[in-house]
Amino acid sequence: MSLNQLIEQCKKHDIKAQSELYTLFSGKLFALCLKYSRNYTEAEDNLQDAFLTIFKKIDQYENKGSFEGWLKRITVNTVLQHYRKEKIFEIAHDNTIEDVEVEVNEERVSIDYLLQIIQELPDRYRLVFNLYVLDGYSHKDIADMLGINIGTSKSNLARARQILKQTIELYLASQNLQSL
Repeated sequence: MSLNQLIEQCKKHDIKAQSELYTLFSGKLFALCLKYSRNYTEAEDNLQDAFLTIFKKIDQYENKGSFEGWLKRITVNTVLQHYRKEKIFEIAHDNTIEDVEVEVNEERVSIDYLLQIIQELPDRYRLVFNLYVLDGYSHKDIADMLGINIGTSKSNLARARQILKQTIELYLASQNLQSL
C-alpha cells in the first residue's frame, strides 16, 4: 500500500492502516519526542499523545507538502503543549546574559555525551536550544511556539550555551586529569 493510500485509509479510521502508519513513523517521531522530553518515559507518553492528535487531525492533511513534515510539526507541538501548560519559562526583560559559542572537539567529546548533557539541561533551556540549534527555528518562531517573547527565547538560548560550555570544560578538565 502506498503512503497516499495509507493516509486515505487512516482518514476512514481504518485501525489496520493506523497501526501500519504508526509502525512506519513511530521510530522517527519517538526520536523527536525524546529530544524534547525530560526522559524516556515522558517521550513514550508524548509519542502516544502525538499519534492520538495525528489520527484525530489526519483529515486536515491535504496532500500538500511533506507528510512526514506534517507529522513532525504535530509531534513537536504536542510535546511543547505540555510545557506551555507548566509555564516553565522565565520572562526576560533585558538581555543581560552574554551569548557564547560552544565549540567542541569531536575527538575529545562524543556525540553521545553531547546529547546526554543537552538532555540534562533544564526544560526551558533544552527546548529553546533544540528548537534553535538542532531544528533551525528562528527566535520569533520559538517565541510563537512556546508562548514567550523573543527576548526570553534569546536569553534561554544564551543560558543553555553557557551551561553546556561550562559542562564541557569541566568534562575536558577531568579527562586531562585522568590522563596524567
